[in-house]
Amino acid sequence: MTSNLYVKHARVWVPDQAEVWRPAELLRDYTPGDISLLLRLDDGTELEQKLSKEKKEPLLPPLRNPDILVGENDLTALSYLHEPAVLHNLRVRFVESKTIYTYCGIVLVAINPYESLPIYGSDIINAYAGQNTGDMDPHIFAVAEEAYRQMAQDEKNQSIIVSGESGAGKTVSAKYAMRYFATVSGSCSDTNIEDRVLASSPIMEAIGNAKTTRNDNSSRFGKYIAIGFNRKHHIIGANMRTYLLEKSRVVFQAKEERNYHIFYQLCASSHWPEFKELKLGRADDFHFTNQGKNPSIAGVDDETDMASTRRAFTMMGIDEGQQMSLFRVLAAVLHLGNVEVKQLRADNSSVCPEDASLQAFCALMGVPVTEMAQWLCHRKLKMATETYNKPVPKEQALNGRDALAKHIYARLFDWIVARINTALKAAGKEHCFIGVLDIYGFETFEVNSFEQFCINYANEKLQQQFNLHVFKLEQEEYMKEDIPWILIDFHDNQPCISLIEAKMGILDLLDEECRMPKGSDESWAQKLYSSHEKSSSHFLKPRMSNSAFIVLHFADKVEYQCEGFLEKNKDTVNQEQISLLRSAECGLLLELLQEEECVPAQTRLKTPQSSTRKSVGLQFRNSLHLLMDTLSATAAHYVRCIKPNDHKAAFTWTYQEFLTRYRVLMTQADMLPDRNLTCKKVLPRLLQEGKYQFGKSKIFFRAGQVAYLEKLRSDRLRAACVRIQKTIRCWLARRKYIALRKAAITIQRHTRGLLARRLVLSLHRSRAALVIQKYQRMWAARRMYQRQREGALLLQRLYRAYAARQEYQRRLHERKVCVLQRWVKGWRARVWYRRVRAAVVLLQSCVRRMLARRELKRLRVEARSVEHFRKLNVGMENKIMQLQRKIDEQHKDNRLLEERLSVMGASHTAEQERLIGQLERLKGVEEESRNQSERLVSLGAELASSRQEVERCCQEQLEQQQKAQAEREAWEQRVAELNKQNVLLKSEKEELNKLILEQQKKTEEQQRAHEENTKRLQSDLNEERCRYQNLLSEHHELEERHSDLKKQQSLTKASHQRSEFFSSQSDVSEGGVSAGGCGAREEVSSTGGDMSLLLSLQRKVVELERDKHTLQNELDSREEQLLTSKAKDEEKLRKTLLAELDQEALKRQELESANRKLKRELSEIREALSKSSESHTAAPGSLAYQVVLEQLSSANEELELRKEEVLILRSQLCAPESQKSKETDGASANSSRSPTFDLHELNEDGELWMAYQGLKDTNRLLLSQLQSETKMRSTLTEEVAALRSALQGATEEQARQQELLKETLRLPQDARVPTSLQHEINRLTTQNLELMEWTERQQGELRLLRRQLKEYTRRAGDTEVLAQGSLEVVAMSSLPRRERDCSGMLVCRTEDQSKLLKNLITDLRPRGVAVSMMPGLPAYILFMCLRHADHSNDDQRATTLLNATIHTIKTLIKRKGEDFETVSFWLANTTYFLQCLQQYSGEEVYSRHNTPQQNEHCLKNFDLANYRKTLCNLAIRIYQQLIRCMEDTLQPMIVPGMLEQDSIQGVLGVKATGMRKRTCSVTEEGGGLSFDSIARQLSSFHTTLLQHGTPFFLLGLISKQLFRSIAATTLNSLLLRKDMCSWSKGLQIRYNVCQLEDWLQEKGLMNCGAREMLEPLIQAAQLLQMKKKTKEEAETIASMCTALSAVQIVKILNLYTPVNEFEERVSSSFMKTIEECLKPRKESSQLLMETKTLFPVTFPFSPSSVSLDTIQIPSSLNLAFLSRV
Repeated sequence: MTSNLYVKHARVWVPDQAEVWRPAELLRDYTPGDISLLLRLDDGTELEQKLSKEKKEPLLPPLRNPDILVGENDLTALSYLHEPAVLHNLRVRFVESKTIYTYCGIVLVAINPYESLPIYGSDIINAYAGQNTGDMDPHIFAVAEEAYRQMAQDEKNQSIIVSGESGAGKTVSAKYAMRYFATVSGSCSDTNIEDRVLASSPIMEAIGNAKTTRNDNSSRFGKYIAIGFNRKHHIIGANMRTYLLEKSRVVFQAKEERNYHIFYQLCASSHWPEFKELKLGRADDFHFTNQGKNPSIAGVDDETDMASTRRAFTMMGIDEGQQMSLFRVLAAVLHLGNVEVKQLRADNSSVCPEDASLQAFCALMGVPVTEMAQWLCHRKLKMATETYNKPVPKEQALNGRDALAKHIYARLFDWIVARINTALKAAGKEHCFIGVLDIYGFETFEVNSFEQFCINYANEKLQQQFNLHVFKLEQEEYMKEDIPWILIDFHDNQPCISLIEAKMGILDLLDEECRMPKGSDESWAQKLYSSHEKSSSHFLKPRMSNSAFIVLHFADKVEYQCEGFLEKNKDTVNQEQISLLRSAECGLLLELLQEEECVPAQTRLKTPQSSTRKSVGLQFRNSLHLLMDTLSATAAHYVRCIKPNDHKAAFTWTYQEFLTRYRVLMTQADMLPDRNLTCKKVLPRLLQEGKYQFGKSKIFFRAGQVAYLEKLRSDRLRAACVRIQKTIRCWLARRKYIALRKAAITIQRHTRGLLARRLVLSLHRSRAALVIQKYQRMWAARRMYQRQREGALLLQRLYRAYAARQEYQRRLHERKVCVLQRWVKGWRARVWYRRVRAAVVLLQSCVRRMLARRELKRLRVEARSVEHFRKLNVGMENKIMQLQRKIDEQHKDNRLLEERLSVMGASHTAEQERLIGQLERLKGVEEESRNQSERLVSLGAELASSRQEVERCCQEQLEQQQKAQAEREAWEQRVAELNKQNVLLKSEKEELNKLILEQQKKTEEQQRAHEENTKRLQSDLNEERCRYQNLLSEHHELEERHSDLKKQQSLTKASHQRSEFFSSQSDVSEGGVSAGGCGAREEVSSTGGDMSLLLSLQRKVVELERDKHTLQNELDSREEQLLTSKAKDEEKLRKTLLAELDQEALKRQELESANRKLKRELSEIREALSKSSESHTAAPGSLAYQVVLEQLSSANEELELRKEEVLILRSQLCAPESQKSKETDGASANSSRSPTFDLHELNEDGELWMAYQGLKDTNRLLLSQLQSETKMRSTLTEEVAALRSALQGATEEQARQQELLKETLRLPQDARVPTSLQHEINRLTTQNLELMEWTERQQGELRLLRRQLKEYTRRAGDTEVLAQGSLEVVAMSSLPRRERDCSGMLVCRTEDQSKLLKNLITDLRPRGVAVSMMPGLPAYILFMCLRHADHSNDDQRATTLLNATIHTIKTLIKRKGEDFETVSFWLANTTYFLQCLQQYSGEEVYSRHNTPQQNEHCLKNFDLANYRKTLCNLAIRIYQQLIRCMEDTLQPMIVPGMLEQDSIQGVLGVKATGMRKRTCSVTEEGGGLSFDSIARQLSSFHTTLLQHGTPFFLLGLISKQLFRSIAATTLNSLLLRKDMCSWSKGLQIRYNVCQLEDWLQEKGLMNCGAREMLEPLIQAAQLLQMKKKTKEEAETIASMCTALSAVQIVKILNLYTPVNEFEERVSSSFMKTIEECLKPRKESSQLLMETKTLFPVTFPFSPSSVSLDTIQIPSSLNLAFLSRV
C-alpha cells in the first residue's frame, strides 16, 4: 500500500545540505525494484535521486502532507509525522502565521520569539478561561486552563512541567502560567496572595537568573512552585522548592556571560543615598562581576529592575531593615572577591590587613580584619593530641575565598526562598494544588562539568516520567474505544538512569571517592572506566583522554571532564572562617549560619540531616526522587520542545467527521440511516484490511492511510471538475453558435427591411407631389374667397356693433335709475327707524332713573336706622363675599356689554360708510353715462382726424427711416460698450466665485470641527456616565462585602465569647490551658485582623463615595458645558441668519436701484423716440425702430443679469468680512471703507463703493424699520388673536346661553325657575374651576421657586454633606412640605410594613402570580402606601417605608441575583416606582403630562427628589445584574451556536483534528448547542421582559448589550481559533448574523442600535469570504473593514486556513500589502474586543396612563391588611 502512494505528481521531501529538507514532486511512477526516482524541485530543477537500501528494502523519501494539513494546530493531526513534516509545520506557523505555540499531542511546543508579543493580556486570559483546550488555538493559557479545570472537576493535584533548552523561554512560560492562575482563580480574602505569587518571580529572577551565551535571562536553578487552592478553588497560598543552584557562577563567569542579576542591580543603584555605606561602584570594578567582559544587557535597565526587586521584597514582608541587611551581605560578597592574596613561598600566602576590599568586607560583616586576613590564608589541622595552624598556598587560599563566597550566597538564597515560602504560606487548609516546574533543559557545552551532569541526570528522569505518562494515556484511549491493544516497545532510558544512580553507579562511585582520604578526580575516572566501560552500553571512554567520560543520554551523547567533580560534590568550606562569621555583628549573617543546622528540609532543599554530612550529588538525587514522586502523584501537563520519535502514532476520526469529509467517495446506495454502519460499509472498499480499526465513537487509521484517502478524494473531485468543465465548454460552444445564428438572421431581416423602406419612400414621394399640387391650387382659390368674405363680414360687423351699443346704453340708463330710487327709499326708512328707537330708549332710561332715585332714598333712610345696621352685621362676611362676587360678575357683564356695544358701534359705522360709498359710486356712474353720450359725438371727429394722421405718417416715413439709421448706429456703438462692461463683470464674477468657494470651504471646515467637538463632548459624557455607573457597581459590591464582614465579625465575636466561657468553666491540664490560651490569642489576632480589614473597607467605601460625588459633579459640569456649547451654537446660527437677512436686504436694494435706473433710461429713450416721431423723422412701427428696441432690451437684460450676479457675490462676501472688520480693534480710518480687501480694484472711479456705502446705510435703516414693524405686527397679531379667541368664546357662550334660554322657555312655567338656577350654578362652577386651576398653577410655580431658593440656601450653607452621608439611603430627616389635598391611597400601618414588604417583595414569585398581574403592580401599591403617609403628614412613616423598600429590594437582588426572572421583574418594578415618584411629584416638568385626575394624586407634603436619585442608582445596579445574569446564560451557547455548529448542512467542510481536539470536544451523539439555542434563549428573555412590563427603551438597550456580547465573544473566539478561519466558516457566520437580524426585525428592535453591534462580526465574515490576492483587493479590505482594527484584520488573515484544496492560503506578499494599507490607521493595539463593557443606562421619564383609583389588588398577594382610602 505504501508503494502505491509513490505515483506521478506525488509530493515528497528530499534531504538538502543547505535547507536540510526541500520539497519535490515525482515525475514518474515508482515501481518496486527501481533504484532511483525522477524528481522536480520547487524551483523547477529536475533531479534523479538514488535510493539507498536498509534491510534489503529501499529507503523512499518521506511523503509530504496535503496542503490542507499544513499549519495545523496539533502535529498529531498530520498524516505523516516525520522530521520534515514537523519542521515544515512549525516553520509555517512561526514564520508565516506569526504563531509561537503548537500542540504535539498532550505537549505544548513553544518557540521563543525573542520579542514581546501582545498575546498575554487580561483580555486573552478571559478568552481562554472556561474554554476546552482543543477548542482554542495553542497557548500556554490553554494548558493552564486545562490544569485548573481538571483540578476543579477531578479534585486531583496537577503539575505543569516546563522544560527545554536554555533560552527556550521556560521561565517566561512558567511566569505566564502562574499569572493565569492568579487572574482566573483570585484569592478568597483581601490578603492578595495571588499578587504575592506573581511578586516572587522578580525576586527569584534577580537572585537565581543570569546572562549566558544562549539566554539573557537564564535560570541557573530549578524550581517547583506548588500553588494551593481551597475547596472553592481560590488561591490560598503557595510553596516553592528549588533544585541545584549554580553556585560556581558567583565566583566565575565565562566570556560574554554575567553573574546573577542582583549584583549588577546593586552596582547600578550604588548612587542611591541608602546604598552609600555599601561602598559599591561600577560592575567592572569587581572581580566577581567583570569576568564576562560584558556587564550590560541590551534593553535591560538594572537600576529600574532594582526598584522592582525592592517592591517585590516589600510585598513579601521583608521590611527595609532586612532588605538593607540583605544588600550588605551581597555587597560583602562582591568586596570579598576583590581581596588580593599574595604568594610568599611555594606553600605559603598572605592577605594584607590594609586591603581596602578586605576592610570593606569586614566592616559590612562586622568581623575583625586581622582574624579574617589570617584564616583566608591558613587552615587548622587537628591531630590526635594537638592542633596547629597550617599556611596554604595562594591557589588554595583563592579557592577557600571563593568557597566562602559561594557558601554565603547559597545560604542567602535559601534564606530568601524560606522567607518567600513564609509569605506564601496557606492561610487555611489546602484542598489541592497545581505545581509549576521550571527545570533546566538538557545542556551540552564544549566543557561539561558537575553542573551539566546533574542537569542532564534530571532531564533523564523527566524523560522517563514523560514516556510513561504518554503511553499510559494512549493505552487508555484505545481501551476506551475497545481497540485491540498491544504494548509498544518504545525507547526506555532506564539503563542510562541506572548507570547514574544505581549502586556502584557514577554518583555512588563519586561519593565513595569523596570519602577517601586522598581521593582525586583521576582515581575516580579510573574507577569509572573499570566499572562501566565494558558493562554498560551507555558509558564510553574518550579515545584521547583519561580524565573524561561519555554518557549516552536520550537526547545526545555528552562528554564530561572529571576535573572539579570531587570538589563540587564535597562543597567544603573552611570551618574557621564559618566560626569567625558566626561571631559577626551582622544579624542577618548570624541568622543564615544558624539556619544551616536547624532549617527544615523543604527550605534547604535537602533531606533531614544525618550524623554524617551528605554530598551535593546525594542531596540532589534525593530531592529529585521526591520531585518524581510528586509528579507521579499529580496529573502532568507538558510544555517543552521535543523531537519526534520513531514510532508512528495512530490517527483518529469521529464517524461524523469521516462521513462529512469523505462523502464524495460514497454512492447513494452506500448511505444508510446510521452513520456508523455507513462508514463500516464503505471503508473495506477503500482500504485494505488491517489499516484501520473501528471504535465506539472513532475510527483509527494507521499512518499514511489518511493521505491515501485524501488522494482518492482529490482524484474523485478532479474527475468531477473535468466533467463540469466538459459540460460548461459544451454549453459555451452552443451558446456561441446560437448567438451567431441569431446574428445572421438579424442581418438578413435588416437588409430586407432596408430595401422595402426604399420602395415605400419612392411611392410616398410620388404621392406627396400630387398632394402638394392639389393643396396649392386649393390654397389659391381659398385665398380669393376669404378676401371677399372678410370684406362683407367687416361691413356687417360694424353696423351690428353700432346698433347693439345704442340698445345697451338705453337699458343701462333705465337700470341705474331704478337702483338709485331703491337705495334712496331704503335710506329714508332706516333714518326714521333709528330716530324712533332712540326716543324710546331715552324714555325708558328716564323712567328707570326716576325709579332708581326713589329706591336709593328709601335705602338711605333704612341705612341710618340702628336696627337695620344690626341686621346687616348678621352674616356680613358672607354677604361681603357674595357682594364682591356679584360685583365681579357685574363688572364682567359690563365689560362684555361694553365690548358688544363697541362692536355694534363699529359695525354700524362701517355699514354707514359702506352706504355712503355706494351712493357716491352711483353718482359717479350717472355722471359717466352723461360723459359717454358726449364722447359719441366727438368720435366721428376723431376718426376723421386719425385718417388724416395716417396719411401724414405715411408721407413722413422716409425721413423717419433715415433718422432711425443714424440712431441705430449710435445704439450699436453703445451695445459694444455694454459688451465690454459685460466681459469685465464676468471676470469680476469669476474672482468673486473663487473667493466664495474659499469662504465656503472655511465654513465647512469650521462646521466639521464643530461637529467633531460635539461628538467628542458626547463621547466624554458617555464615558463619564460609564465611569459613574462602574463606580456605583463597585460601591454596591463593597457594601455587600461590608455587610458580609459585619456578619462574619459578629459570628467571630460570638464564637470567641463561647470559647472563653468554656475555657473558664473547664478543668484542664497546663498543656491544655496553654493550648487554649494560644488558640484564644489566635482568635484575637484574627479578630483584630478582621477589624483592621473592616476599617480599611470603610475607608475605601468613603473614598468611593467621594469619587462618586466627584464624578457626578464632573458629569453635571460636562452637561453644563454641552448646554453652553449648544447655546453658543444657537447664538452663532442666529447671527448667521441676521447676516443673511442683511445680505438679502442689500441685494434687494441694489436690484431696486438698478431697476429704477434702467426704467429711467428706457423712458428717456422712449421719450426721445416719441419726440423724433413728433418731428416726423420715423414711424414707431418701422423696421429700424424695432431692431433698435430689440438690441436695447437684450443689452439691458444682459447687463441686469451681470449686475445681479455681482451684487449677489458682493452681498455674500459682505457679512463675514464686515464681521471680521468689527472685531478688529485699532484699525485705521481708511480700513473702514474696505473691510478686508481693496474693492477699489473693482471700480477705479469709486462709484461702486459709494453706492455700496449708501445702500448699506439705507439697508440698516430699512432693516431697523422692518424689525420694529415686524415686532409691532407680531404684537398686534397676538393681541388680535387673543381678542378673536375671547370674542369667539364670548360668542359661543352667548349662543349657548341663548340655546339654554330657548330650552327653558319651552319648559312649563313651574319648571323654568329651577332649570335656570341649575344652568346658572353650572356656569358659576365652571368659572370657579378655571379660577382654581389658574390659582394652582401659580401656587405650583411659587412652590417650585421656594424649593429652589431653599436648595440653593442649603448648598451655600452646608459644605460637608458629601463627607458624612449614609451608604444606604437618604437620612431620615424632616422633608420639605407642600399643601394640597389628595385621594386614592392605601393605609399601611407602621407595624404592617414588614408584612407588606415580605408579601410584596421577598415572597413574591415572578413566575405564576406575578405574571398574571398588571405590569408594575407592586410599584403602584408601594406608592399608594407612600401617598397615604404623605397625606397624613407622617414623614417618619414615609422615610421608614422608603428605606425599608430599597433595602429589601437590595437584599433580594443580592440573594437571588442569578435568577433572571426575579432580577427582570424587579428591574421593571423599580423603574415603575421611580416613574411614579416623578409623575406624581407635582413638578411642572412632569405634571403637564398628567390627566387632571392624576394631578389630584400628586404628593402634597414631601419632596422626594433625593429618593428618586437613590432609586435611579438602585435601578442601575439591578440593570447591571440583569445583564450579567443574561450574559452568563448566553455565554456557553455563543461559540458553539455561532461558530462550531454547522448551520448550513452540506456546505462546510471538516478537517482532521489532533489529540487535543478529540479528547476535549463534545461528540455528536452528546448533542451540542446550535444557533437555535441562542434564538430560543433570546426569545425567552424577550417574552419574560414583556410579561414583566419592561419599558421599550430598556428592551432596546438590553438587546444592544446582548448583541454586543454575542459579537465580541464570537469575534474573540474567531481570533483565537485557527480552525474557524475559513471561507465556509465565514459563510456560516454571515448566515447566523442574518438570523439575528431577522430576530430583531421580528421583535421590532431594528432601530435600537443592536444591529450596529454586529458590524465587526459581519466584516470579519466578509473578510473571510473576500479574495485575497491583488493590491486592489487589499485596499478594498482596508476600506471596508472599518469596524475591525488593523491588528484584528492581520490576525484573521494570518489564521486563514483552507478547508479543502480548492481554497488558497494568504500569501506573505499579500500580508505585506495589507499591512502597508493599514499603516495610516491610528488605533489601539488590543487584539480582542472587551466583553465586560456595559453601556451607560439612563431612565427617561415616561408618563403612565394608569390612574391610581382604578388599580385592583388581587387576593393572591395576601394584602388584606391594607385598606383603601
